Amino acid sequence: MKKNVHPQYQKVLFVDSASGYRFVCGSTLQPEATEKFEGVEYPVSYLSISSSSHPFFTGSKQLVDSEGRVEKFKKRFERKKEAAKDDSQQESGSDSKQKGSK
Repeated sequence: MKKNVHPQYQKVLFVDSASGYRFVCGSTLQPEATEKFEGVEYPVSYLSISSSSHPFFTGSKQLVDSEGRVEKFKKRFERKKEAAKDDSQQESGSDSKQKGSK
């Protein structure tokens, strides 16, 4: 068998940045940063969301957004809504002008 084909398997500390929840799990990730957890130093990987903060698992309806993605989506959606409304108003205005000229 070939040597050094598979990445090193090690215990990694995962930190949920939304809730601060921490857990250790075996992984092949090779993060640079390290942190102490329960007296042992582990390589650490930061997660934007985990089962401790995800609405499906917590049962809450709140949106957990640590990076502003929901706000960006809402702004973009509002702009498209306004543009569609403006287009429909312009079309209805041009229709009424055409009807009056006949």
